[in-house]
Amino acid sequence: MMYDHTSTPLRTGRAAVNGTSLHYRTAGAGSAVVLLHGVPKTGYHWRHLVPKLTPHHTVVVPDLRGLGDSARPANGYDSATMSDDIAELMAGLGHETYAVIGEDWGAVIGYQLAARHRDHATALVFAEALFPGFGFEDHTALTPENVSTGMHLWHLGFYFQPDVPEMLIAGHERELITYMIKNERSHPDTATPDAIEEYVRCYSMPGGIRAMLAVYRAMLTDARQNREAARKKLDIPVLALGGSAFIGARNESQARLVAHHVTGHVLDAGHDLAEEVPDEMTDVVLPFLAAHR
Repeated sequence: MMYDHTSTPLRTGRAAVNGTSLHYRTAGAGSAVVLLHGVPKTGYHWRHLVPKLTPHHTVVVPDLRGLGDSARPANGYDSATMSDDIAELMAGLGHETYAVIGEDWGAVIGYQLAARHRDHATALVFAEALFPGFGFEDHTALTPENVSTGMHLWHLGFYFQPDVPEMLIAGHERELITYMIKNERSHPDTATPDAIEEYVRCYSMPGGIRAMLAVYRAMLTDARQNREAARKKLDIPVLALGGSAFIGARNESQARLVAHHVTGHVLDAGHDLAEEVPDEMTDVVLPFLAAHR
């Protein structure tokens, strides 16, 4: 369960959008903000941040296509298609304009949302993500630098191979998700049992791992989409947030490749800022949103 600042449970719903069905939660009042989670997480990732936002904003927290309690279609896991899902969701909920907060794959999708729907996205928070097409692929290489900095993303190549990951992960979803969540954090204790249970529940459902792998397997398509979109840089303000123990300042340098107006900030954390350091993240995000409604 997720709660707003008054300890009221968030409203939930399902919306038919872009040929699929998304589960979402919403609460609050004021200018709209949509929160896009990464992998292997769900909208539950934002449970600490939501009550800090709802006094000031209407918050929409979807589970991305194929993930959480959203439907798991056979295709459409490239970031452009997934961003169109969110654009249709926000339009259907009556939000003509909105800020976008994305983390990990949700940040890549958030960038595509801002690039493809420029009249609707007013600001972008791009948190702890690497861009396909702009160096993400380099971190799959087994090099001394990648290994020593903790940025050897070994799992990308593994996930890309068809059938074998499904065979090996089946029945071991808990072990994989717990390892990935805890290993990428400076503060592994913030991966609380309730969050682990929620993530394992969703990714253990029929099609859960297939959908997760499909997000990664669309990466070469994402790279082409990102390079194409970057021909016209974003004009909206962008806040690039990194965790010092993971992507860090590289988050800002990447954002500057695709946007004109970028502010960077590095937090004392690993990869999952909204769960590791929600107070510190709020202290940076709220003033940014207030300045760019």
